[in-house]
Amino acid sequence: METVAEYFGSLVFNTKMMRTYLPGDVYQELKMTIKEGKALNPAIANTVAHGMKEWALSKGVTHFTHWFQPMTGITAEKHESFIAPTSDGLALMEFSGKELIKGEPDASSFPSGGLRATFEARGYTAWDPSSFAFIKENTLCIPTAFCSYSGEVLDKKTPLLRSMEAISEQAVRILHLFGKGEVGRVITTVGPEQEYFLLDKSVYLKRRDLINTGRTLLGARPPKGQELEDHYFGNLKSRVSLFMQELDRELWKLGILAKTEHNEVAPAQHELAVIYTSSNVATDQNQLTMEMMKKVADKHNLVCLLHEKPFAGVNGSGKHNNWSLSTDTGLNLLEPGDSPKDNEQFLLFLVAIIAAVDDYQDLLRISVASAGNDHRLGANEAPPAIVSIFLGDELTSILESIANGTLSVNKTRESMLLGVPGIPRFPKDSTDRNRTSPFAFTGNKFEFRMLGSSFSVSGPNIVLNTIVADKLCGFADQLERATDFTSALLCLLKESYQKHRRIVFNGNNYSQVWVDEAARRGLLNLTSTVDCLPLFVAEKNLALFSRFGVFSTSEMTSRFGIMMENYCKTVHIEALTLIDMVRRQILPAISSFSSSLALAATGKQALLPSLPLLYEKGVLETLSTLGDSIFTQIQGLEGLVVQAEMLPDGTACGRFYADSILPAMVSVRSLCDESELQVGATYWPIPTYEELLLSV
Repeated sequence: METVAEYFGSLVFNTKMMRTYLPGDVYQELKMTIKEGKALNPAIANTVAHGMKEWALSKGVTHFTHWFQPMTGITAEKHESFIAPTSDGLALMEFSGKELIKGEPDASSFPSGGLRATFEARGYTAWDPSSFAFIKENTLCIPTAFCSYSGEVLDKKTPLLRSMEAISEQAVRILHLFGKGEVGRVITTVGPEQEYFLLDKSVYLKRRDLINTGRTLLGARPPKGQELEDHYFGNLKSRVSLFMQELDRELWKLGILAKTEHNEVAPAQHELAVIYTSSNVATDQNQLTMEMMKKVADKHNLVCLLHEKPFAGVNGSGKHNNWSLSTDTGLNLLEPGDSPKDNEQFLLFLVAIIAAVDDYQDLLRISVASAGNDHRLGANEAPPAIVSIFLGDELTSILESIANGTLSVNKTRESMLLGVPGIPRFPKDSTDRNRTSPFAFTGNKFEFRMLGSSFSVSGPNIVLNTIVADKLCGFADQLERATDFTSALLCLLKESYQKHRRIVFNGNNYSQVWVDEAARRGLLNLTSTVDCLPLFVAEKNLALFSRFGVFSTSEMTSRFGIMMENYCKTVHIEALTLIDMVRRQILPAISSFSSSLALAATGKQALLPSLPLLYEKGVLETLSTLGDSIFTQIQGLEGLVVQAEMLPDGTACGRFYADSILPAMVSVRSLCDESELQVGATYWPIPTYEELLLSV
């Protein structure tokens, strides 16, 4: 039996395979291209393509595809075979450097936000050498960027790569000022933690809301949810354990460093965490992870739900984005150093991040905005919509002392004593973890906890990279002009923290006290997607992305249009699904059960005329009232949907869905959920929460 070490990365054209299938000089040149982020030398493209093809053929592969990430939120691929005809009627397996570097998928039906007309179909995919090619389902997948015929980016990879270059350039400037001239690049690293639900497929297929929207639009709370918190880190059920084992194997074959897995808080909810890697590779691998979760689940007669809030009343699913900065010499820039000089450098990067989050809190909120995540944020399982930073008491004390001009004394780290002689002492962390914070410092990285489970991690990291690059650029400009570096540095730290300290909060982000305090501090509280999206195209944000070449103004405007349109379409589909379920399933079930109950009551009354029939009469009266109310409200919801269809795309349309249609859906749901508790179990037409959450 193969060991993990033997099959790990076996489906990836990694450096080991490159050394095997490429000539030495070509391998070295490609390796430097990957390491330094430089453009590929076209002269070696054919040789690389040949080696990649030979490796793929040795694995039984017959096709290749340019694997890209359009603005749909999922990946896309157009498969081409290696086959090429010969003059004698036979065929060869060919793959050229031209085919490796560039593809031409039809771009007409991908979201563009008005960057091109529907009839302008041509689009291009371009190979990204920094992310290894891999094999999936007998196809060689080549990670690529995606752009329109006129050059505007239509994907989520290209802006991320641009943002990584922007922050690298500015971070290197800072490091050179600290005497680290050997550093040539700085790489942003990410380790996403992925939450998800697993349901039995047979139960899932009876819920049209889950099939169409990914979340339950109806459903009364079960007698037992997550109140006892007995699912969290609990023993894995056999089906779940087998699923996780196979998922690990498939991810490891793809070179994905799946590390940690456990039960989450809600019943049927679980989490997978991976070891960090570069932002670009982490984004590609997380997209693969989500795809693989669904495919492996299907093989086990399970369904993997990645919606942010599949069930009301229990925790939703997020994706924690662990973000840090590392040099090409192996230094983590968010790791406090052992020397005063190293700690000055650490504090400078830390203050730059604090300033960036404060000045661009709107962009961070926008980066996690979606119709699904609106149901999750602030619901006592996820951070609120207010962006703030958790630093912990020790770091905050140091920065406060700098801002106030007082000395800070470094404390010796305490040891944990558990009172059991056989358990050794171990060093206590300088800060506790604050699970309520949207953006928490956790020792040598920041954990951005606002992302929804289904999100590509690309968008939030584009924002993080760019806003920090902006602050590092300003700091570098200021320090490069200084005649006394040490004095200028101390002044910069002091003034910057004084200006931006309002964004730091180490307390309970779930409390109303914090909501009130945040308002007094002047922090934004953008509770819905519709509230925050228009700020994406604010002048300061257009200028920011344009300044660092991450997005052009037209690319930002198009993304605003795509995000708002996606919000409207999502809620529209949910409303239509709810209407259909209520008309074709819920109301008939209420009527059928009521008829049956009335018939039973008539029979009992005939046999025993003196019986009061309290149950039958009470339930019939209740269901009659509920049924009439549901019917009236569903007619009102239908009218609202018709109104929405007449509105032009844009903010006004989104506002109508948020302010009118969603509340109407909540009202309908409330009545239906109340009816569920009255209708006999054999009459209720859809699986209940109890069946859904306890089905595995």
